[in-house]
This record gives sequence, C-alpha cells and structure tokens, in this order.
Amino acid sequence: MNAGYIRSFCIVSEPSVNRERIVLAVLISGGGTTLNNLLERIAAGSLNAEIRLVISSNPAAGGLQFASAAGIPAVTVSRRESGSPETFSGAIFEACRQAQVELVVMGGFLKHVLIPEDFQHRVLNIHPSLIPAFCGKGFYGLRVHTAVLAYGAKVSGCTVHFVDNQYDHGPILLQRSVDVLEKDTPEALARRIFVQECEAYPTAINLCAAGRVKLEGRRVRID
Repeated sequence: MNAGYIRSFCIVSEPSVNRERIVLAVLISGGGTTLNNLLERIAAGSLNAEIRLVISSNPAAGGLQFASAAGIPAVTVSRRESGSPETFSGAIFEACRQAQVELVVMGGFLKHVLIPEDFQHRVLNIHPSLIPAFCGKGFYGLRVHTAVLAYGAKVSGCTVHFVDNQYDHGPILLQRSVDVLEKDTPEALARRIFVQECEAYPTAINLCAAGRVKLEGRRVRID
C-alpha cells in the first residue's frame, strides 16, 4: 500500500464523514457469521467499508454462501495443498494485493498466517476472550469459553487486535467485556460474547477507516 494510506491509517488524520469506504478482504474458515454481520452493517449504512474479496481456507465453508449472495468474489486457499506456511500466506496476500485491499479482516479464520511487510498493521482479528487471557494456539470457538468457565473467571469478553506472526499477540485495538454468570455454559457465554463481537468489530473497522488509529509500540491510541 502506498505511503499516503499508511499515513492516514496508522497515524491520526482529520476525521471526515465524506471519507471513502475502506476496502476489505474477509478471511473465513467456517460458517461466516462474522462475515454476515459485516455485510449487514454495510447494508445498514453503519459500517464505512466495502468487502471486495472473501478468502476461505476451507472449500466447504458455509460462509462462502454469504459471499455468493452478495456478489463478492471468493477464493479458496488450502493450507494443506499450499505445502508450506510461506506459500499459503503468500497466496492469501497476493490475492489481497490484486484486489487492492486496504485492510484484511479475519472472521473465524483458523489458520496461522505470516504477515508480509506491506501488510503490517493492516490485518485485524477478533478473539472471544480478553487477551492476554485464554488465547493462543488451540484456543478457539467453544474451547475458549470452556476454559474460561473451568478457570472460574468472573469476566470474559472479546478483543479486536492487529495480527502479527504469533497467535493472538498483536496490539489490541479495542475490547468489550461480558460478565460470566454462575450457571453459564460454554454455549450460553459464547452467545453473549458474540453479541459484543458484532458491535466491536464494525467499531474497530470504522476507526481504521476514519484514520483515528495510531500505534505506539504495542499501544494503540484512538483520537
């Protein structure tokens, strides 16, 4: 991406209601609930974004139906068929370059990717816990909420963070908290946290689109 975009995205610029929509690629592996939420927010006018590309690691991912229904180009990049992490990641980000994607958004994407230099701080993920708790390799889906309940945590939530080359490790953009109830099940806790995810992710993307995000080391400042 050119220096002008990096400047407006990572460094604070003047917010503008007339700012062009940020161009997204959404990475999925499963049912696409996050993708569907983003599509609904765009249709409602509350998310200042255009989803230009959907990339799936799974050719049978249910979320591909949402891309098809919305007329969004979708490609499948198989980790197994790619052979190496470098080839897998390279194919994903080359597709993003070809589509002139500005921001890559992971939505239930279960494969590890290596972030190339030109996509540093241009990839977001949302994780269903308050990072750095209950995160890292192997913590996904109901496994996260099962671990939260087993540990006896009183508060959980979701985290939107920039993606680096470690699992659930990049700088935190925003978090939303959810109280853990005495009689919670993993499924019940997951449902309440997903409600917060549906608000947090569009908010984070809008902040990026408005040029209000500034990174200072690991700290993210919102202006």
